[in-house]
Amino acid sequence: MTSPDTDELGPVDYLVVEFPPATSRFTGEMAEELDKLVTSGIIRVLDLVILTKGADGELDVLEVDDLEDAGELRAAEAKLAGLLAEEDVVNLAAAMEPGTTAGVLVWENVWAGPFAAAARRSGGQLIANGRIPIQAILASIEADEEGE
Repeated sequence: MTSPDTDELGPVDYLVVEFPPATSRFTGEMAEELDKLVTSGIIRVLDLVILTKGADGELDVLEVDDLEDAGELRAAEAKLAGLLAEEDVVNLAAAMEPGTTAGVLVWENVWAGPFAAAARRSGGQLIANGRIPIQAILASIEADEEGE
């Protein structure tokens, strides 16, 4: 991977998506959507791993190049930086239920890089950020509708 210029680096996020036993339907749709984000220049994939936690709690970690049928994920493979350390993976896996599979994605928000760089050049520094889970937004909308 070509290292991004750290002066222009955008915010970096991660997510972990867990799939309970017998409910996952991997059709390639997620890989296609990820490929669209990468190809359009909205994000840069920094790391991507698949975790499988056995019923006994044993952890199996797969990198993209370990997967036999990676489809569109192989297109992003050249952009992977291996940002997650072994300790990170162990900590993330601790939150998983036994018998589940999870995908861990770490990405740079390329779209925000120029703004972040301008803020840094102006002497600014990020002091907080966060995400509002979609479930919380939907619950709030539902509560508002019920109150009307």
